[in-house]
This record gives sequence, C-alpha cells and structure tokens, in this order.
Amino acid sequence: MADTSSHSVLSSPRDNALQTPYLHCSLSSPRLENPQKVPTQFLWPAEDVECALDELNEPLIDLQGFFLGDHESILCAAKEIKKACLSHGFFQVVNHGIDPRLIQGAYDNIGAFFRSPLETKLRATKKRGSLSGYSSAHSERFSSKLPWKETLSFGFAASSPDEEVIEYFKSALGPDFGQTGKVYQKYCEAMKDLALGIMELLAISLGVERLHYREFFEDSCSIMRCNYYPPCKEPSHVLGTGPHRDPNSLTILHEDQVGGLEVFTNGKWHKVRPHPDALVINIGDTFMALSNGRYRSCLHRAVVNEYKERMSLAFFFSPAVDKVVRPVQDLLHGDSVFPARKYPDFTWSVFLRFIRESYRADGDTLLHFSRWLLSQSPVMPSLQDPEMGRDPS
Repeated sequence: MADTSSHSVLSSPRDNALQTPYLHCSLSSPRLENPQKVPTQFLWPAEDVECALDELNEPLIDLQGFFLGDHESILCAAKEIKKACLSHGFFQVVNHGIDPRLIQGAYDNIGAFFRSPLETKLRATKKRGSLSGYSSAHSERFSSKLPWKETLSFGFAASSPDEEVIEYFKSALGPDFGQTGKVYQKYCEAMKDLALGIMELLAISLGVERLHYREFFEDSCSIMRCNYYPPCKEPSHVLGTGPHRDPNSLTILHEDQVGGLEVFTNGKWHKVRPHPDALVINIGDTFMALSNGRYRSCLHRAVVNEYKERMSLAFFFSPAVDKVVRPVQDLLHGDSVFPARKYPDFTWSVFLRFIRESYRADGDTLLHFSRWLLSQSPVMPSLQDPEMGRDPS
C-alpha cells in the first residue's frame, strides 16, 4: 500500500496543503463570541463567498413506496435519483422512516453540549490526526480560511460493539453524557440502515445488481458530525463550511430551518430550502469513483446567519477501511463520454489519510488524490487522466 504520510508528494495548490494551526482560536471564547469585526483567520476569498441568488430545484423523493416494495414507486425514485446525480449529486428524501422524535432528541442533546461551558467541551478536544472529538473552527488543523462553526465528531462502525457511541461519550465527556451517547447510538444505527436502502436505489438507477452496493457497504465505517454555526456580524465575509465535495461515499444531513446550505451547479451557487420533514442526501467522492464518474460528487458550502444560530447533523457513510473502491464491471464499458476507467483503485483508509495528513478537502480532492496515486504506481491499463473525472461545474 502506498504511503500517504509524506507531504512532499503533493502537486496541490499552496492553499490546500495543511497549514500550521491557529491553536488559540475558539468561537466559544469571549474574544470571538459574535465579534463586531471578524478576525482575519476567518476571512474567505471573494470568489468563495459570492452570494447565491437562486434556489436549487432538487428533487424531493418520497421513499414510502420503496419501503413498501412497490415496483413502480421504486423505479420512479431511482429515475429521479439518477437525474439528480448526473446533474449535481444532490437530492432530498421524505417518508424516510426516521422517527422525528429521534431527530429532535439528537438536536436537544447536542444543543446542550454546544451550550456547555468551554471547559466541558474541551474535554473532548480533537487531537491532530484524529477523526473524533470537539473542534472550534478546525483551528487544530488550519490557520486561515477557518470555518465559522464548532463541531463534535465521532466514529460509527457497523461491525463495532452495540454501545460504541455510548462509550465514546462517556469516555470523552464523562458519565453525565451517557444519555447523549444513547441517543446518538440509535441515530447512527438509523442513518446506517437508511444509507443501505439508498444504496439499493443508487444501484437500480445505475443499472447494476440491486444488492451490489448494499453488500459492499454492509461493514461500513462512518463518521457522525454535529455542527453548530453561531451568528456572525459579518456573514458576507465568512463561511460556516467552505466549498468542498465530501470525500466519503454518501452524506445524510438533517438541518434545522434556519437555512445556509448551498450547492454549486451550472456555474453558480444555489440556496437549498430546508424542508422540515426531509433529509438531505449528497453523493461524495468515493461513490463518484465507484460509479466510474457517472454520478457527480456534490460541490457545496454552508453560509452563516447574522442573527440566528444554526445546527445540522451530518452522517458521512463510507465503506470499511480495507475495502477496495473499484467500479462494478457493468460500469467499465468505455465510450466517448465514460472511458473504461476514470480513477485508480484505492481503499478508504488511504484516501482518508491523504485528507487528514496531506490535503485540505475542496472541490478537487479526488482529482489530486488520483493523480498522487498514479504517481506512486504504474499507470493502470485503460485508465484516463483523472482530469476526465473532474466535474466541469
């Protein structure tokens, strides 16, 4: 397996190489709680904060027929998913089967965490290189273009013990957070089950065997991230999350009704209208590779509000760390639009290490990762330059 620990192998823009972190930044500190003037570390380039004027017209897909096994409803849902994934990789689902009381409980518990004193949150401080823990503006990793948010992240593996999440909260934050762990244990299990169902619809939409992706992801290794976006006096100069494509396979997001999620397609940013009963679904880089570039990884960002706080719950669904990401044979027949291969084989563990140690995720992460992989090994037969896989939007 190629070693991704060296930074010298990258041919990436300077802005995207990992930087010396701004260690003393905290959005919960008195100095940064809703300041009148935003510190320079939080400012983003003008092209990244360009205002979105139009709303995205993404499909709102009803999953009730899928769960009931209705053939026509399943084909209709798959057709809508295909249209969205060929265009921008983004859609929303309703009648998804997730208990609204569970969603509300997740918000109530994580809201209590983010409202806790700073010293409480710092018990779970994310260590450099770790996926789990509390982060204020990702300042443990970066020193510029910091996101205006706080996060709490933790892992969820399908093959792990039944109380993995509960034990994380207890060990990181103490026994008082055991109930929060119980809520998120159930929430992650529900997200995993929904993700596997959506994988069936993705398979149908791509014309591959219906259970192919469900079986591929049965032993999934996922990440749950809770986001808190405080109000900001200068929202036009900062971002809650910068422009990027998720490196994982599939993201399931629930957002509150404040709004702030935006998607880039057709050469401009579009606002996403929150639907109270819906879950947001977007395709990530790893599934774009699994589809041999047929489906687009969604380029998106989050803006912040001048007056209102915002929260969202993101479940990043990924394969087991040692699974080889390779398109099914049905998707490898080359033509002028889709060449035989767009991306080299890789495992999620190597891609994840590349992001954690060598590259700040953006809109071209998979492109740079693929080029780096190809530089480390002989070019695969029939493999096109990874530029072929780049989303022109």
